[in-house]
Amino acid sequence: MRQTGERHLGSPAVRASGLIKTYGKMRALDELSIEFPAGRIHGLLGPNGAGKSTLINILSTLVDVSEGSAEVVGFDVSAQATEVRRRIGLIGQSAALDEVLGGRQNLVMFGQLFGLSRRDARSRADELLEKFSLTEAADRAVSTYSGGMRRRLDIAVGMVLDPEILFLDEPTTGLDPRGRTDVWNSVREIASRGTTVLLTTQYLEEADVLADRISIMKSGRIIAEGTPSELKQQRGGDRIEITGGDAAKARAIRDALRTGAADDEAGEIDLNEETGVVTYPATRGSRDLSTVIRRLDNAGVIADDIILRRPTLDEVFLALTEKEHA
Repeated sequence: MRQTGERHLGSPAVRASGLIKTYGKMRALDELSIEFPAGRIHGLLGPNGAGKSTLINILSTLVDVSEGSAEVVGFDVSAQATEVRRRIGLIGQSAALDEVLGGRQNLVMFGQLFGLSRRDARSRADELLEKFSLTEAADRAVSTYSGGMRRRLDIAVGMVLDPEILFLDEPTTGLDPRGRTDVWNSVREIASRGTTVLLTTQYLEEADVLADRISIMKSGRIIAEGTPSELKQQRGGDRIEITGGDAAKARAIRDALRTGAADDEAGEIDLNEETGVVTYPATRGSRDLSTVIRRLDNAGVIADDIILRRPTLDEVFLALTEKEHA
C-alpha cells in the first residue's frame, strides 16, 4: 500500500479548468474550474442535477471530458488515465459487491484484484471489517446484510489500497445514525494520514461536520466556495432571536432594542410580526446577549425566549441555490 510520504502534499490534489460535459444538447458541466488542496476533506454540494456525479465520474476517468482539462494528483485524466486510476479510490452511490460471498471474502477478492498478495489482502480485510463494525458478520453472505451494512462494506472496498485521493459519492445514503458516525470517523482517520477526500453529499450536516472546505454547485457550475464558517458568514453572521409571543410585544421588543443603538445597527434589527420574532445582529457573538437583556430590562419588556443563533449550512445552501435559480 502507498505510504504517506509518497503523496503529493505540496500541490493540488485536483485541478480542473473550463470543464464542459455535454449529453446531447444538455450541459452537465458548464465551463467549471475548481482546485482542491491535498490532504484535506473537500465537500461538494448541490441539488439533484447540479453535476456533482458527472464531475466525480470525470475525475475518476469513468467519463470523457467534452472540453477543458482536469488533473488528479498531477496526472491528466484524459491522457494519463491509468496513472490516475492507480492513485484513487472510488465509492459510488450503489454497492458493487458479490452477494454470494461473505464480507471478508469480498474484501480479500478486491484486495487481490487490486494487486495485493493474499496474505496482505486478508490482513487489510480484517482491519477494515473492524473499522466498519462488520467483524461479527464477516463470514455471512452479503445477501443477508442490511442496506446499511452493505454500504459500509462497499466503502471498505474503496479504502483497500489506502488511496492518495478518495472519491466518496453520497457515502452514507441508507445508513442509520450509528453507521453514519462510523463512516465519518473512518473518513477523518484516513484524511489525518494525508489522503485527500472529495465528498459529495446531500446531507448538509455531513459536509458541515467533515469538510475543511466546501464547493456548492448549481447547473454544472460552482456558485460558491469556502470553509463552512466562511459560507455561513454569507448569511449575515450570528444573530439573536427574541420571541415576543404576539405582534404588540414584538414591536415593544424591537423599539427597546433600537433605543441606544447606532444608526446602522438599528437598521438591521428586524421584526417578523407574523411570528412575533425580533432578530438582532450579534456581531460580537454572545457578548451582545448582555446588551439585548440590558435594553429589554431598562424598557421593562419581558421576552418569551431569547436565543443566540448561528447560520446553518442548510440556510446558506437554500439561499444560494434559490438565488441562482431566480
